[in-house]
Amino acid sequence: MSNLPRHVYVHVPFCRHRCGYCDFTLVAGRDDLIDRYLAALAIELDRVPEPLELDTVYFGGGTPSHLGPDGLRRLFDLLAMKLRIATGAEVTVEANPLDVTAGFVAACRDLGVTRVSLGGQSLDAATLKALDRDHAPDDVRAAVGTLLDAGLLVNLDLMTAAPGQTLAAVARDLAAAAALGVQHVSVYCLTWEQGTAFESARRRGDLVPAEESLERAMFEAAIDGLTAAGFEHYEVSNFARPGFRCRHNEAYWDSRPWEAFGPGAARFDGRTRTTNHRSTVTWINKVLAGEVALGDIDAMTAEQAARERIVVGLRRRDGLDREAFRAASGFDLDALASDAVTRWVAQSLATDDGSRVRLTRAGLLVSDALWADVLL
Repeated sequence: MSNLPRHVYVHVPFCRHRCGYCDFTLVAGRDDLIDRYLAALAIELDRVPEPLELDTVYFGGGTPSHLGPDGLRRLFDLLAMKLRIATGAEVTVEANPLDVTAGFVAACRDLGVTRVSLGGQSLDAATLKALDRDHAPDDVRAAVGTLLDAGLLVNLDLMTAAPGQTLAAVARDLAAAAALGVQHVSVYCLTWEQGTAFESARRRGDLVPAEESLERAMFEAAIDGLTAAGFEHYEVSNFARPGFRCRHNEAYWDSRPWEAFGPGAARFDGRTRTTNHRSTVTWINKVLAGEVALGDIDAMTAEQAARERIVVGLRRRDGLDREAFRAASGFDLDALASDAVTRWVAQSLATDDGSRVRLTRAGLLVSDALWADVLL
């Protein structure tokens, strides 16, 4: 049986506009780089010794849909040299609502795309303006309708804790998203990242982050609102109608190996995470010059990898099964985290039935603060 990865992430670093909160690896207004990016991608693919048969492929960004129908076809043709998409595979493309045209949808269907992750962020005009987005609520609605009518699965990204956003506005967003008929919703709290326009505005006092108590109330509203609408809350930020979980993300949370290509893309072999250089221009130049274009290399010991598996596993509502954890990691969960689990259970942050450990809602709300208890 082959140990080759069956999951691939491809980073497409192009956008028409960089939102004020965004610190992702991307370039805006640099479509002149697309040809050189594709040439560099072809070279990077050469490191794959034999074609990979894939169960999931995820095209993230940036905005992959910004390539347009013809650019998307060029990208898929290029990847077909080394990547084979298995029957029944999940193939996701991230998209901006403004890019969802009849031509884009036709290309997706022709290329075997099964799922589109739409960067809607909100269905409220004031919130979209506060988030520096370049589309309107009706653009989101139109894009979702076009995609669903074409038989594509849709994930809708929503953001909470936007500048000036109220709890009532979040509740309306959640209800509107559920009413659209999408199969999956991802809900993210705005983070204020170093080097972004939002963070600079915060330091000047021009933007004010939401209070922590409001952030928490918004997250709880997401859980309650989407659960009531028929979604299962299966991971901290992710909600799916039954049978429509994101299989690609589940590979990450299972700590399965995956390959990754493009600037800023991180691949994982089960022990070592290797990240490409984050600068799009530097990555392109280095790859085309035959130079190493890596950024960070995070090599873990077997125990460190097992401890990370605890963290990513507990982000899911299914939690961690002791036997499955031992079989996958070679370590006993209690030998690594028994004190932490006991403390979390005593604080009502987790439940433990003897075979499976799960975080409670209270635990999920503070989960980022718990991981220091188990990581080395």
